[in-house]
Amino acid sequence: MKTQPQTSHISVLMVCLGNICRSPTAEAVLRAQVNAAGLGDYITVDSAGTSDWHMGEAPDVRSMQAATTRLYDLSSQRSRQILSLDFEEFDYILAMDKQNLRDLCAHCPIDHQHKIELLLSYGNTGWTEVPDPYNTGTEGFELVLDLVEVACSAFLTHLIEKHNLPRQQYKHS
Repeated sequence: MKTQPQTSHISVLMVCLGNICRSPTAEAVLRAQVNAAGLGDYITVDSAGTSDWHMGEAPDVRSMQAATTRLYDLSSQRSRQILSLDFEEFDYILAMDKQNLRDLCAHCPIDHQHKIELLLSYGNTGWTEVPDPYNTGTEGFELVLDLVEVACSAFLTHLIEKHNLPRQQYKHS
């Protein structure tokens, strides 16, 4: 079987509505997994929202607290709205739910539509969307972490295989 040549740089954008709960969590989780795999020189991760409701704000304090208990750091992140240039610059644009997927597709040039998909299309969580925890309690933020950890792990395995990245110590769990 012929493998594709190794890609020098892969960029991933995680997207939810306000960029204060789900997408910052997904960004932190995937970044931590990428770094644990020794692939920080190959893969960069960012996040954005489809709305401008929280531009410049830190992630929701409940997201930061839940993430901290699992040793993820969201403290340096600030909300931003997706830009037209993002469709060009990012290799993968992963939406947290179907509404944000539709919104992204509605604004994305046709030649970049192939980059957009649901994060939970990776992994076997039994869920199709990462639910918005904003109006829930602690359990909602824990569920986001549970789903995102599984999906990001499967997505990273996909990147390693598709782009022929060095496997080093990373193993999909």
